[in-house]
Amino acid sequence: MSSNPARSSRAARPSGSSAEPPATGSDLHTDRLVLRQWPADDLTAVVDGARRAHWADDFPGEGDRVIAGYVTTHPDSRGRYGQRQIIERETGLVVGAIGLFWPPTEGSLEFGYGVVASRRNRGYAAEAARALVAFALTAPGVHTVHATVELTNPASVRVLEKAGLRRLRQDATTVSFGVTTADATLR
Repeated sequence: MSSNPARSSRAARPSGSSAEPPATGSDLHTDRLVLRQWPADDLTAVVDGARRAHWADDFPGEGDRVIAGYVTTHPDSRGRYGQRQIIERETGLVVGAIGLFWPPTEGSLEFGYGVVASRRNRGYAAEAARALVAFALTAPGVHTVHATVELTNPASVRVLEKAGLRRLRQDATTVSFGVTTADATLR
């Protein structure tokens, strides 16, 4: 997940269908995932510590709780170019979150992501990142999409490399990755 924390006891599951919520016109689809804008009910449940039937057993993680809190205090972050849930198509379960931190700054847009432990090492984070980055580069006024991760998180470094982003800069604790519209046209 991005190093920016706003950008990074359970109740019983409710009864009812475990099927994923209906798709919306702004969903992003990959081979195995759907990236869906956060439904208001899910945000409320995460913030309140409730459980939903369409969540993986270990969702939400700590990063998901941070993002849900961010989204509830920044309603514009639920827009088309905002925060999304990562849904596993095979099961319909929410398995993480990914999102853009809109608006862009001088044409550059940051993103962050996280996948719950039970779904890691399946390539989901890189698959979601590729889809979101491609989508972000179509946004008006955006020419660069970037993420910064801590060097103590080598798995996240690998995610960004697998997603096709290149290293932009590094300091003693973090590394920044990015891709530009020019990079995307070269692929």
